Amino acid sequence: MSSPFDGLRLDHVGFSVGDLAEATEFFVNNYGLGVYAQSTSPVEADGSVRAHALGRRDIRFVLTDSRGTDHPASAYVERHGDGVSDIALSVPDAAAAFAEAVRRGARPVAEPQERDGVVTASITAFGDVTHTFVQRPDGMNPAVLPGLSPVGQDREAEAAGAAAAGLHTVDHFAVCLEPGQLVPTVEFYERVLDFAMVFTERIVVGGQAMDSKVVQSRSGAVTLTLIEPDTSREPGQIDKFIKEHGGAGVQHIAFATDDIVRDVDLLGAEGLAFLKTPAAYYDQVPDRLDLLRHSVDQLRALNILVDEDQDGQLLQIFTKSVHPRGTLFFELIERLGARTFGSGNIKALYSAVELEMERAREDAAR
Repeated sequence: MSSPFDGLRLDHVGFSVGDLAEATEFFVNNYGLGVYAQSTSPVEADGSVRAHALGRRDIRFVLTDSRGTDHPASAYVERHGDGVSDIALSVPDAAAAFAEAVRRGARPVAEPQERDGVVTASITAFGDVTHTFVQRPDGMNPAVLPGLSPVGQDREAEAAGAAAAGLHTVDHFAVCLEPGQLVPTVEFYERVLDFAMVFTERIVVGGQAMDSKVVQSRSGAVTLTLIEPDTSREPGQIDKFIKEHGGAGVQHIAFATDDIVRDVDLLGAEGLAFLKTPAAYYDQVPDRLDLLRHSVDQLRALNILVDEDQDGQLLQIFTKSVHPRGTLFFELIERLGARTFGSGNIKALYSAVELEMERAREDAAR
C-alpha cells in the first residue's frame, strides 16, 4: 500500500545555535562543510534571526541564531544549549505527509505553507526536536530552502582544509530518551511515519545498563538509534545526557565515510579531537575478528574501533564533545557490510579498560 512517507529521505539537519559565526566556523573548520546559503528574508533584516546553510555531498545543516527574540531557536538554546532542533524530511507531498501524520496522532507544530516554491510543514518528534516535511518541485536543487539565498564560491572555499575528507552522508542519529519513553517513541515512528524497527539490544556494562532500539524509514535513508537508560542500575552516560541536556535529544550524529583511516588522519591533523582508546583494546582485536580492511596498527595509531555482525564489519570513532554541557558529539563510521552500530565495541572497550587496570596493578606490585 502506498504511503505519503514512501521515498522519505533526510533533507537537512536543523541546529539552533547561540552564536552563528562561531557555530559556522566550527563545522567549516572541523568537518569541511561549506557555506552555500544564508538568510536574506525581510523578516530577518534586522539581524535578530539569522541562518546559514552548510553542506558537502549529501550532508546538509541549517544553523539558526535567534538571540533576543521569541523565535523557537532562541527557546531551544536557552533550554538545551546549541543542538539539533529539527530533523527535516524530504517527501513528495509535504501537505499530505503532514495531514496523515496528524491524523495518526502526531502533534502539529506548523501548518503547510509555500515559500520560494518550497512547501514545508512540521510536527513534534521527541523532546523539543521537530520533523519538518520539505517538498520541492521536480528539478529544483535539493539544497534550496525558503528564506535562504545562495552565496558565492568564495564562501565555499573556506572549507579547503578539511574539505578533502570523504564524509558523504548522515549514517544515523543517536537519540537519548527519558526512562519509560523508548517503547512509546518506537511506536510513534512505526505508527505515524511508517518507520520499521530494524534492531534491538540491551547493553550491560559493569553496573550500568541501557536499552536500544533502531528505527528506520521505509526508504532506509533515515535511521534513528533510540536509547533509554535502565534506572534500576547505576547511572551512566545516558542518564548524564538527560540531566545536562534537560530532557530527550540528539546525543550524536554519525557521518559515513568511505575511508575512515584517511579521514581520521586528515581531520585530526586539522585539529578535530577524537576519543582515545586503551592500548589493550587493540591487543584483543585479532582474537575478536579478522579485519576486512585496514590494519590493527593503523587502527591503533588513530584510536579507531572495529566491530562485526552477521553482514560484515564497521569501523567507527567518536569525537570529543566541545559542547559546554558535553551533550553533543559526532561519529565517523565506515561500513564494510555491517548494518548494526558497534555495540560489541562497548563491551570490548570495557574489557580493555579492565585489562589496562590489571596491568597497572601488576606494574605497581613489581
